Amino acid sequence: MSDTPYLQRTFGLSRRTALLTGAGRGIGRAVALALGHAGARVVVNDRRPEDCEETVGLLRQAGAEARAAAFDVSDRAAVMTAQHQLDADGWSVDILVSNAGVQNRKPLLEMRMEEWQALMDVHVHGALHCTQAFLPGMCSRGFGRVVMMSSVSAVATMPLIAAYSTAKASLAALARAIAVEYGPYGVTANAVAPGFVRTDFTVGLQQREGFEHFLQEAVPCARWAVPEDIAPAVLFLTSPGGSFVNGQLLAIDGGMLARM
Repeated sequence: MSDTPYLQRTFGLSRRTALLTGAGRGIGRAVALALGHAGARVVVNDRRPEDCEETVGLLRQAGAEARAAAFDVSDRAAVMTAQHQLDADGWSVDILVSNAGVQNRKPLLEMRMEEWQALMDVHVHGALHCTQAFLPGMCSRGFGRVVMMSSVSAVATMPLIAAYSTAKASLAALARAIAVEYGPYGVTANAVAPGFVRTDFTVGLQQREGFEHFLQEAVPCARWAVPEDIAPAVLFLTSPGGSFVNGQLLAIDGGMLARM
C-alpha cells in the first residue's frame, strides 16, 4: 500500500500560496523550501532583493513555483503595496509565516528607547502589518493559516535579550488573538518557539566562550537545532493535517524547556 496519496492529502499544499517573511536565509529559507516541496506557491520576502532571489532560485530548482517580494515588514505602506500587487497578479496569500526578525543583545537598563522600538517594529509591528494586510483576504475566502515565529525566549529568558524576549512573547499572544477572533472564518493561527538554532542569527552565541558547554548541559538532545528541524513543524501547522491546531505555541527546542 502506498502512503503517497495519504501524505499528499494530509500534508500537501497544492493550490495554496504562502508568504514567508525573512526568508532570504536561515529558518525562513528552510520553511520556504519545505512549503514549496509540499506543493505551495511561495512568495519569498526579505529586505535584500538578492537574498530573496537566491531562495527563489532554490525553490525553482526544486520544481516549486516562487517569486520574490522584497520589502521591509516594519514599513506598513510597503507591506500594503505588496499585498495589492500580489492580489492583482493572482497570488493572493493563503498562508502567512511571519519570520522576519532582528536582534540587539544589550542589558535592559542600557537599551535606548529607539533601540527597543526598532526591535519591536520588525518583530511585533511587522507581524501586525502583514496580518492586517493578508488576513482579510483569508477570511473572505474562508481559509487561512498564520504562523508566528516566536522563540523559547518567550517562555524562559536569559540576560541581554529583554527586548527580544518581550517581542517573541508578544508574537505568541498575537497568534492566540488571531486564533480566537478569526477561527470562525476558517483561519488558524499558531506560533512556533525554536530553541537554539545554528544560523547567521546566532553567530554571537556560537562564538561565546562556554556556550557550547551550556548547550550540551541544557538541551536534552545535546546539540544545536538546524533550520531543517523547524521547517517540518511549520509545514504541519499550515497543512490539512494541522487544521484543528489553533492558538498554540509549539516549542521545538530539543527538550530544553522540559528540563528541571
